[in-house]
Amino acid sequence: MINSVVLMGRLTYDPELRTTPTGISVIRFQIACDRNYQAKGEERKADFIDVTAWRQTAEFISRYFRKGSMIAIEGSIQTDNFTDKDGNKRKSVTVVANNVSFCGSKAESATTNPAFSQPAPSYASADNSDFEEIVDDDDDLPF
Repeated sequence: MINSVVLMGRLTYDPELRTTPTGISVIRFQIACDRNYQAKGEERKADFIDVTAWRQTAEFISRYFRKGSMIAIEGSIQTDNFTDKDGNKRKSVTVVANNVSFCGSKAESATTNPAFSQPAPSYASADNSDFEEIVDDDDDLPF
């Protein structure tokens, strides 16, 4: 069976990292994904999709993403049936994120996350004098 989903959208609010009683990081957030079509004379519509991420993925999202950030998500769909406080049977649909990626521009990321507004570190050029040349000698091959 296949249960795989790939989404790209913008966070609709700042995600809040939480911890389960057993110490596992979890984060829940929502993304807005524009639909591919637009009816003539109407505004483009969007779907608002609930997403949950666990452990290191949750910590990564908490550290680098804010409201308005563009995010790419790879995960699976999870459904839950429950009864609400009025006794009505309900179903919730959530995407469980396995992998997430940045997909906005650098300038866009800098406005939503101050960590990106810092200049990139500079590195000194490497000194190759400590490295030994590898000699490719095929004469000792057993075949």
